[in-house]
Amino acid sequence: MLINMEHILQVKGLTKLYGKNKVVDDFSLTVEKGHIYGLIGPNGAGKTTIMKMIAGICMPNTGSIALFGGENHIDEKRSRASFMIEAPYIDGSMTARQNMEYIRYLRGVANKDRIDEILKLVGLANTGVKKAKHFSLGMRQRLGIGMALLSSPELMILDEPVNGLDPEGIVEVRTMLKRLCEENKITILISSHLLSELAELCTDFTIMDRGRLVECISKKELEQKCRNYIAVSANDINELAVVVEHKLGINEYKVMENNEIRIYERLDEIEAISKGITENGLIITKLVVAGESLEEYYLSKVTASGSGEAYQSQRFSLKNLIKRGKQI
Repeated sequence: MLINMEHILQVKGLTKLYGKNKVVDDFSLTVEKGHIYGLIGPNGAGKTTIMKMIAGICMPNTGSIALFGGENHIDEKRSRASFMIEAPYIDGSMTARQNMEYIRYLRGVANKDRIDEILKLVGLANTGVKKAKHFSLGMRQRLGIGMALLSSPELMILDEPVNGLDPEGIVEVRTMLKRLCEENKITILISSHLLSELAELCTDFTIMDRGRLVECISKKELEQKCRNYIAVSANDINELAVVVEHKLGINEYKVMENNEIRIYERLDEIEAISKGITENGLIITKLVVAGESLEEYYLSKVTASGSGEAYQSQRFSLKNLIKRGKQI
């Protein structure tokens, strides 16, 4: 399979079975140079398995993987990439520098000065003799990313690098990854079920559902598809729906579970809509112009297949985290 040299990674028709369980089902993806790709899906969607196949940790039952221009010499080409899949391996009895020195030896990186450069880059230059077992989770994640950077990779594959972090730690990792892409021109493929975070970070999104590709979409395309709407609530949601459709003549609207109606037309007529509702005896409790989020867009894509409810329960982990700390 031939691919454009601007395509850092191209996988085609990947399928992986464990027994009779099809974890990945005919999955394809093309990753372009200089982008940050978000691999989106709930836990169990197959994200980690795809990354393991790209890393060579497990083999696909069917399909092909091409790196840096082709399928030939794939193991040699993997040395131009780095992988942090599941949790980074860190020896808690050693300092950040000692962990970096160990990985430098394993990967055959000759330049010792590279350690100082990376420790500064990931914000761990001043940790001194502090053992890694005393690091915060955010510091450990940044050290793991730093270890992955030692070999000067052109591609980084990161599996849930912000999972379990507090809001400050999430911001730290996000800022660092953006800088790596923009300043060091490193292409990144990152998985997460925290869609609010990926929306802030990624240039492109790959939506998965139960091992299958649902859609690949750029951030610009996503912004166009996540339509703006008027969110309106009143003291009687049923009567409000009648007024919206039959009195105001609005056809593009949706009644939400939180007793809110979203109107997708006449967005520049919010005063007329407000007047029409109140003139029909209703008390408006909410009336704002808003836009759909990445989470909502994802749910609209997967709810029909039955996975939306599973993701809906997972998304509260981030919301609860934010309530306990500072807003991201």
